Amino acid sequence: MSTVAGATMGTAVVLDAVGVTLDGRPVLDRVTLELREGEVLAIVGPNGAGKSTLLAVLSGERVPDSGTALLDGAPLSAFSPLELARRRAVLTQDNALSFPFRVREVLEMGRSPWARTPQLDDDDRALASAAARADVVHLLDRRFTELSGGERARVSLARVLAQETAIVLLDEPTAALDLGHQEDVLRIARELAASGRAVGVVLHDLSLAGAVADRVALVAGGRLEAIGTPREVLTAAAVSRVYGVEVEVIERDGTLLVVPLRRVP
Repeated sequence: MSTVAGATMGTAVVLDAVGVTLDGRPVLDRVTLELREGEVLAIVGPNGAGKSTLLAVLSGERVPDSGTALLDGAPLSAFSPLELARRRAVLTQDNALSFPFRVREVLEMGRSPWARTPQLDDDDRALASAAARADVVHLLDRRFTELSGGERARVSLARVLAQETAIVLLDEPTAALDLGHQEDVLRIARELAASGRAVGVVLHDLSLAGAVADRVALVAGGRLEAIGTPREVLTAAAVSRVYGVEVEVIERDGTLLVVPLRRVP
């Protein structure tokens, strides 16, 4: 167990020997890991490694074909969709909506799990806080369908923040964002963990993973190649082997930078 801001923290989700098969092809193969309260776990790996499927298992949206996935000691599959929505919030890669909702309405969707509960009284505060943190206050009256890709990504993040759950799972939250808003996402993830939440985030940028994560899970071919601190996992040897590209890992002010070695003829 770890301690954050004076509180004793434990494990939120435990995966034990989890396997997932899609169309007869193994996507995850005996993956064992913990998502811990008060920490950011970055999930990294090449395209097709199984990162998004792993996040879906952690969220309870995908039931593993083998192994166990437990939330607070109970199978994730035992929780109803409403119970899960009150325990964890999920940002997927797909930020599309079929109807031209206003941004304000999209954020309100994040509060829907708390309808008919005492937490409903917190709606105004939660919505205002989420909009400010994701920098979408100026977009509240715009139609979601009229926004740029980066603006949609920030609105979707704000919806997740408005949900105010103990577990936050983010799939490629920085993919469509400019440099400044990428840094905002890193700051938000760190703040969530510092408040005691369990944060799992899928990232392609290894330098971002090294900057934001307490622990990194390196996945390749559906297998967990390594898990540990960024310094333990993001080594030049491991990254070069898994990605098939020679890299150099540079440490600056305690942060790791993963740089491909490009040899221009």
